[in-house]
Amino acid sequence: MFTLRSVKYKDILDIDELDIPEQRIICIVGESGSGKTTLLRLLNHIISPDEGEIWFQNTPLSQWNPVELRRKVMMLSQSPAIFEGTVRDNLLIGFKFGEKPPVDENQLQDTLKIVRLNKDLLLDANSLSGGEKQRLAMARILLLKPEVFLLDEPSSALDEETTQFIMEQLVHHVNQLKKTMIMITHSKAVVEAFAEHVVEIKKGKVLITKEVGPCKGASTCRFGN
Repeated sequence: MFTLRSVKYKDILDIDELDIPEQRIICIVGESGSGKTTLLRLLNHIISPDEGEIWFQNTPLSQWNPVELRRKVMMLSQSPAIFEGTVRDNLLIGFKFGEKPPVDENQLQDTLKIVRLNKDLLLDANSLSGGEKQRLAMARILLLKPEVFLLDEPSSALDEETTQFIMEQLVHHVNQLKKTMIMITHSKAVVEAFAEHVVEIKKGKVLITKEVGPCKGASTCRFGN
């Protein structure tokens, strides 16, 4: 799905070669400051490499219309944007930006259940806690059903029990849709339980890239086996 060749970005990333497969749950791991978030930003074309080329679906990112690309490849940051208005407004704003017809109330409620956010659709979104805002933004992306979900530490603001529940739901949902999820995580438990492919980055370079699944949410799958 993604192919990177001789990609350099400032003094942060220096990737000779990296292939990221489609329809997999892919975990990007590595110490803080190793370049993981920068890699996601490159894949979403928020930033461009100083050298080298990145391909998505066999087409260089430089040839993609950025708006069209981001409709297919959506990124959820650690501190996602929450817009003025209600929970419902925030869930539907992606359809407005994407010029798509909105979904019905039942789909909104069902998606909130996936991320374990039991809130009234008319509640002011800014009244939510940090973890709830993260889950609201996650639900917003799920509703839009992109080809690729780019998630930067999706469980960083969640407790262990909520992380397990939401990750199981996310993985099941992404697999059902036959989409791709690429997520940064520092949680070994998340990698062990859900990763089908692991990319380890150290000091801006790819140290390891390998298949470890398919897990599809099974707790018996273990990283490194």
